[in-house]
Amino acid sequence: MPTIECVPNISEGRRLDVIRDLAETLRAVPGLRVLDVQSDATHNRSVFTLAGTAAGLTAGIPKLFEGAIAAIDLRTHKGEHPRLGAVDVVPFIPIDGVTMAECVALAKTIAAGVATRFGLPVYLYEDAASDPARKNLEDIRRGEFEGLAAKMAQPAWAPDFGPAAPHASAGAAVIGARLSLIAYNINLATNRLDVAKKIATAIRMSSGGLRFVKAMGIPLEDRGIVQVSMNLTNYEKTPMYRVFDLVKREAERYGVQVLESEIVGLVPSAALTQTAEYFLRLEGFTSEQILEKKLAE
Repeated sequence: MPTIECVPNISEGRRLDVIRDLAETLRAVPGLRVLDVQSDATHNRSVFTLAGTAAGLTAGIPKLFEGAIAAIDLRTHKGEHPRLGAVDVVPFIPIDGVTMAECVALAKTIAAGVATRFGLPVYLYEDAASDPARKNLEDIRRGEFEGLAAKMAQPAWAPDFGPAAPHASAGAAVIGARLSLIAYNINLATNRLDVAKKIATAIRMSSGGLRFVKAMGIPLEDRGIVQVSMNLTNYEKTPMYRVFDLVKREAERYGVQVLESEIVGLVPSAALTQTAEYFLRLEGFTSEQILEKKLAE
């Protein structure tokens, strides 16, 4: 069966009842599976990992918008993660028996539908982008919800679908199609935000760092530490272990230690196998030596 992954990010990570209700709504949709839900109170954000058919996602994603728009008001929302929408970003990712072109078409269909139904501005991004200036999520989201009205007043930032002004409480949404990425964060044993931001600048592709790495430095105020928050957009060409090593070396320049790291959402097993091979210095190791892989054959 053709399978598409979808990883909606919503701007709610604290009210567990809201997150639970949205997940249950999605679980009730035929042709759609909820693989994982992860919430972060500091970011005030939740990441849903879904998999299903085009029909299942076409039925389910509008239900997610309906519930989120009813429950989330960005006028009172606070969190460390940048956002411009109640449902902030919805990427579609080809997994099995589906092309990127089909995911682009699905993204455009759903974007047009939610824009019309909810009176919501929608921007297309990554492979679905209508304009090269809108390909990168960070460019669309720059200014966040608070700066969205002024941004949309500029002709260059008219949305792809929906009204030419933000939804009063739900802002706007970004919908598109892309390849699989890994959301990977490294926490530092310090409260110095300047250090996290300098490290993020040093490692991210846009500043001349590692290819396929997007990074920003943010505070985790409830823990008294800072985080280098990253998206790794091609783990085969820039593996996790290379990113970890570079962050560790950069942190040591400022006399700071890495406290821990975390993966948000799901991760391909090959990315973890790469990391194990590197840090354990495994000689001649192949994925055929993984017990669970053999049992599944």
